[in-house]
Amino acid sequence: MADATHWDVHVIEFARSKDQPVDGLINGAHDDGVVDLPFSFVMARQGRRIALVDTGFMREGIGAEMSVRFGIPHWISPLRMLAELGVAPEAVTDIVVSHAHFDHMGSIGKFPKAQIWIQKREILSWVEAMALPPQFGFLTAIINPDDLRNAFDASVEHRLTLLDGDRDNILPGLHVRFGEGHTLGQQFVILETGRGRLVVSGDCVYAARNITGHKHDGVYVPLANGVGSIWEQLKTMDRINNEIGGDLGRLIILHDAERWAKFPVVHEVEGFRIVKAS
Repeated sequence: MADATHWDVHVIEFARSKDQPVDGLINGAHDDGVVDLPFSFVMARQGRRIALVDTGFMREGIGAEMSVRFGIPHWISPLRMLAELGVAPEAVTDIVVSHAHFDHMGSIGKFPKAQIWIQKREILSWVEAMALPPQFGFLTAIINPDDLRNAFDASVEHRLTLLDGDRDNILPGLHVRFGEGHTLGQQFVILETGRGRLVVSGDCVYAARNITGHKHDGVYVPLANGVGSIWEQLKTMDRINNEIGGDLGRLIILHDAERWAKFPVVHEVEGFRIVKAS
């Protein structure tokens, strides 16, 4: 009999960028050309509870402008992809936001009944950054202010939980770990499943190479972008590597350029994949 705390986990692709320079993602990848980078989020089901790790973004309003600005022409609605798994927006009970960049948090307003879980430092750091003078605009280039407004609206409805660091069992069998580096308050997620603990990296990791090293020598490779320090990035990667015991088959990378080749494809809609990770 399956453990009642185990989650059934799918990775849902909803967008791909066009000709993303690899050295804009991974430090030191100067000779690696470009890649059409996938964008995804995770759906986890446990009985009547349906949790999302991140939500993708909607191509409307500022979200549409940002998809053009960042070269993301290939997109399908995250809501349509969830419908392929029989999930309506009203059925989503929980959303765990890894970090507040528009491609990870941009659809939270579409889930009217979901409890939203995010690190307190993540939200407050972006409010502070948005208040800085325009010359600090690099910091907030990937932030859609409408997403912060939606988070505030959820707080008024008592649907926003601000986490303060690591927490086990925010839901049964779902744990979060603080993962500063890419942003000041990012978190990664651990899910208990029938095949063991899986880690959803958020943007703490862009590719397996961040963990394995450029020469497969185990020397961690930092991201090529972020507002936090490289020191914190590498410490977060080490925490993730320790959590998975070096087994990359237990790591879900949301921007996996290999498009989750290690997991079976269960649905494909207009070229966008849904893969089963658990």
